[in-house]
Amino acid sequence: MAKSIDVKDLDIYYGDFLAVQGVNVHIKARSVTAFIGPSGCGKSTVLRSLNRMHEVIPGARVEGKVVVDGQSLYGAGVDPVAVRRQIGMVFQRPNPFPTMSIYENVLAGNRLNARKMKKSEADTIVEKSLRGANLWNEVKDRLSKPGMGLSGGQQQRLCIARAIAVEPEVLLMDEPCSALDPISTSAVEDLIHELKSDYTIVIVTHNMQQAARVSDDTGFFNLKAVGEPGHLVEFNPTTKVFSNPEEPATEAYISGRFG
Repeated sequence: MAKSIDVKDLDIYYGDFLAVQGVNVHIKARSVTAFIGPSGCGKSTVLRSLNRMHEVIPGARVEGKVVVDGQSLYGAGVDPVAVRRQIGMVFQRPNPFPTMSIYENVLAGNRLNARKMKKSEADTIVEKSLRGANLWNEVKDRLSKPGMGLSGGQQQRLCIARAIAVEPEVLLMDEPCSALDPISTSAVEDLIHELKSDYTIVIVTHNMQQAARVSDDTGFFNLKAVGEPGHLVEFNPTTKVFSNPEEPATEAYISGRFG
């Protein structure tokens, strides 16, 4: 079941450096939310804080709250590994496991969770996940071949299949199309549209046209000056952000005056 996310007074640090300050945002269930803004403004950092990937970096920490369906992700005793199972991540560059077949790539997360599976159950998960990622018809006859043998766009959809195989509630995507050609980008965007009926999706993108095409709501991040923390300038329905933004800084960024 897709879940909503509430971010309250979120400050994100790398060591002593405050990278992002004071983010408050409500991300609706079963919707696509885009984060846009210039490089270095903290949008990917915020994205990674939503499934506790941020803490993988030594010295990184957060203050404030991230609440998914009433559960605080940073509460005492919350297992970050369990959080990452619930909230999947798709990265900028497709990263299939190089030594694994297409079949085993899809199952990698399930195997990590140390679940013993019958072959029939594994087959079902693989087919369902690849169908969910709109990849089944392209790869069903070569599931035993290496995942790295696929095209870039197919590899990215394989990574999405791997993410949804563990049945998360939320999918985070960090510039999932930036390394892809236009045709592959279009395929991934179509897939995002389809997936939002089952998942809550948050996507970071540098491509404003993409944000306008795929998202329901858009958050614009910026920084006041170099060395200052990034912050959320505006968060509104995508149509409003792109047609009638509330903040002059949003208008300036969208119309290409900076960024």
